[in-house]
Amino acid sequence: MSRERALADGIKEVAAELRLVDVVDYVAFLRLERFGNLADIITSSSELYLKPGVLRFADGGEVQLKWGEVPIIMLALEFRHAGVTAHFHLELGATTAAVDIVHISFDERPATQDEELVHLMNAIADAHLKMPD
Repeated sequence: MSRERALADGIKEVAAELRLVDVVDYVAFLRLERFGNLADIITSSSELYLKPGVLRFADGGEVQLKWGEVPIIMLALEFRHAGVTAHFHLELGATTAAVDIVHISFDERPATQDEELVHLMNAIADAHLKMPD
């Protein structure tokens, strides 16, 4: 499993929530640089699934919007939890989502890439809110 796949799996519920926002709102907020509005959307979409402060809007994004094509919204986000910080782009389409990690850092650097992946996966698992039984 890749780091991108692990992160994408870890935020899939948040991505589904983000898709509930009308695409024209994303277009307007990104084009007009209404980053506070986008930060609020990210925060409210993640608070049902992740601990507070784990996922935040990183003040950037793009819109890929052409006649006759499905719009793609790219949001710059930051995942920060349990000694792992990942800056990444979340691309949202009508039925798809993709994660592209731009930079990842660890408070205590793992020795191998496999250990990095395990550390990231553990941080993602711990970042999720626990559902009551």
